[in-house]
Order: sequence, then structure tokens, then C-alpha cells
Amino acid sequence: MRGARGPGARRAPGAGLPSPPGDLCVLAPSAPAAGARLAPIRAAEPSFPPSAAPAAQPTGASAGKAAVPDDEFSLAKVSFGVIGLGVGISLLSYGFGSYFNLLPGSEWSALLLTYGFPLTIIGMALKYAELKPVPCITYADALALREKCATPILKQVRSDVTRFRYGDEQHLDEALQRIFQYGLGGGIPRRNAPILQKIREEVTEDGKYSLVLVFEAKALELSDFEKRQAKFTSFFGPGIKAEIGKGGDDLYEVRFISETT
Repeated sequence: MRGARGPGARRAPGAGLPSPPGDLCVLAPSAPAAGARLAPIRAAEPSFPPSAAPAAQPTGASAGKAAVPDDEFSLAKVSFGVIGLGVGISLLSYGFGSYFNLLPGSEWSALLLTYGFPLTIIGMALKYAELKPVPCITYADALALREKCATPILKQVRSDVTRFRYGDEQHLDEALQRIFQYGLGGGIPRRNAPILQKIREEVTEDGKYSLVLVFEAKALELSDFEKRQAKFTSFFGPGIKAEIGKGGDDLYEVRFISETT
């Protein structure tokens, strides 16, 4: 028998309502507290790969100047090691194929093998002793002054380092050996020798032609180059003035400024 409910009795909120089946719960969104401020939603910032970063612009005297592409063909820019290997391997391949009657021309197989084998050996030797050219950046105003203002030695330096060489350990090896005196008193160990990375042709702020050699030297300091500034001037002279500068991490610049106007 149910107890009597008085007229003034109050029903509890939700009393008499059916409960949700099982473990089902209904969550109502909670309202923000009074006085609370909602943080603005920020849009996701697009991320770009490192390669999409803007390239560094030239600074100093070359800032804002256009570089001239080096499209001139020259045999000095061709690797004879690659040519020897390509021709030799082609002759050997066809010679063996024709010898075993896999390719036509069996009567030429002996001749192809005779020439293909030494050409391949020569190509391999040249490729092993090959010293690749360094990049050269030439600005338009410097190109216009090269023939008139560049000294014969500066022209020769540019020609030597921008072509394939064979048998040399590095570019300008003889010059650097005399300047830095490898293994001698007051010199540096040969393992610490600077390595030429690239060259630039540009015009100084006072309108003079200059050839800039950029070296990498992880074991040297700027002072090691500065105290040999006079040697750079005397070795690559006459008619030039050498200036030393820092080009970046482990990079040092030797600028040869022509005195011919």
C-alpha cells in the first residue's frame, strides 16, 4: 500500500520519468561560466618544406645584379673519362654480342674487342684522376670588363679552375702550397689545406673588376688567410690587389681586384 502524498509535497526533478536503457547517458553541453571569455580559434598556419624557403640574395657589391649563365660550349668542360668509358664499354658490349652471334657483325668482333678494352681502361683511369671544375658566377657588369681589365693571370686562373683537370689533387694546388707552405715551419699541415669551392666575377663599388675565390677551410681561421695577404698579392700579381674576407661557416674569400681601369 503506497503512502499518501500530501498536497504540499514537492516532486523531485525528474521523478517519474523513465530512465535511459542500459548504460546510456545523455550529456548536455555545459554553458560557460559567467564572466569567462572564449579564446579565439586560430587557423592552422601552412607549413612549407625547407626547400620552399626563399633563396639567399647576393649582398655587397653584387646585390641586385644579374648573373650571366655560362652557356658557352668548350671541350675543356667535357669529361674525357666519361667519353672513354662510354665508347669503350659500347665497343666491348657489341664486340661480345657479335662474337657469340647475339648481334650481327661477327666478322668485326675481334676489332671491336681489341679497341674497346684499352679505351675502357683509359676511361677508367681518367675518371679516377679527374678533378671536376668549380662553379663560376659571373655578373653582367664584370663580364663587360673582363677582356679590358682582367690581368692575364686572372684570366688563366678562371680558365684553369672551370675545366676538368687530371692528376691534380685540387685546384690551384701549386699556388696554395707555396702560399701556405705545407709541412714547413710557419706553415700548415697539408691535411688542413683550403679547398676551392667556387669563384665569382664581380665589380667592386668603385667600378673595378675583381675575381673572388671562395675556399673552404674547416681547420683554419681568418687570421691564417690575413697574414698571407701579401703572398696572395705577389703570387697572383702584378696588377692586382688581394683582399681577405669571411664568406660564411668555414668559408673564406680571397678577392683579387684588378688595378687596370
